Amino acid sequence: MTAAITAITMPKWGLTMTEGKVVQWLRPAGAAFAAGDELLEIETSKITNVVEAEAAGTLLRVVAAEGSTLPIGGLLAVIGPADASVAEIETFVAGFVVAESAGEAAEAAEAPAPRMLDVAGIRLRYLELGSGDAASVLLLHGFGADLNSWMFTQPALAEGRRVLALDLPGHGGSSRDVGNGDAEALGQAVEGFLTVLDAGPVHLVGHSMGGAIAASLAARRPDLVRTLTLIAPAGLGPEINTAFIDGFVRASRRKDAVEVLQMLVHDPSVVSRAMVEDVLRFKRLDGVAAALDTIARAWFAGGRQTLDLTAEMAALAMPVQVIWGCDDRIIPVAHADNLAPAVQVHVLEAAGHLPHMEKAGEVNRLIRRFIDT
Repeated sequence: MTAAITAITMPKWGLTMTEGKVVQWLRPAGAAFAAGDELLEIETSKITNVVEAEAAGTLLRVVAAEGSTLPIGGLLAVIGPADASVAEIETFVAGFVVAESAGEAAEAAEAPAPRMLDVAGIRLRYLELGSGDAASVLLLHGFGADLNSWMFTQPALAEGRRVLALDLPGHGGSSRDVGNGDAEALGQAVEGFLTVLDAGPVHLVGHSMGGAIAASLAARRPDLVRTLTLIAPAGLGPEINTAFIDGFVRASRRKDAVEVLQMLVHDPSVVSRAMVEDVLRFKRLDGVAAALDTIARAWFAGGRQTLDLTAEMAALAMPVQVIWGCDDRIIPVAHADNLAPAVQVHVLEAAGHLPHMEKAGEVNRLIRRFIDT
């Protein structure tokens, strides 16, 4: 019986996460749950996310109360069969603290670090997780973001395959040299990255501006792309929330950054203070403001999207799926109507422009199922 009792521990999402805060338990102690059910909400250094059950069971005991902050690997709750005795639960909890502390420290010490790669004179930062014989996955973030925006996605996909998350030029730890900042300039950097690493063909996943870059690359170099997953992609219609673009480029104070970042999500409360501070810290780095301004002028001149990929998308031969939040306030979900009937479209409820962060479990399942089949 005791062997069937297991723990829910504080997960590690992303490179910089060292602890998390329990926001809310979504199941009470004693409740049964099925695989995939949402058990609790955790506030991370970026955004609030849910912990889902990996298998069916019963929430035997909640150890971490709402509002408590735990380090990575800390014991959140005990799960197992409904008929587990109090003594068995007590024994498990007592043994967990001693057994896990050393293991979690060793795991943290071995956590992969980002690497740098020179591509035609441009330094690109990327993070690599996983290994295996299956085709690799390449993740491309959106405007103003970085590889950490895939903190919930990359680990979930890195089972039996290599998953690469790239900082686009002008973003994260990559070079501030963005050329003229348009899709061709940024796409050439991505193409060069795949060529230098000899990583293709890959399953290409792109969000927002990164989605447009991914689609453009798939049209230009279909030999490098096995499947294409686009999340709230740019390039499918002229409308764009210019208040977000202009606000993000200009934001230098916390109040302004909060207002801008809250546009990205369905529930503004999930935007954490740390996320806001990370954005402001990044924008203060040398060369960032100029790079973002160059990209914004190339992509969104006159308050409209300058790139139209609908014809190229219709001509793609590889499998394509699009995932969108129904409450997207940055790029209208109605742009999905401009896609060819062969494209699989998934519109997620209670999600804004960041469904891969707001509805991580659902998005990860869609991506895994798509690339596995």
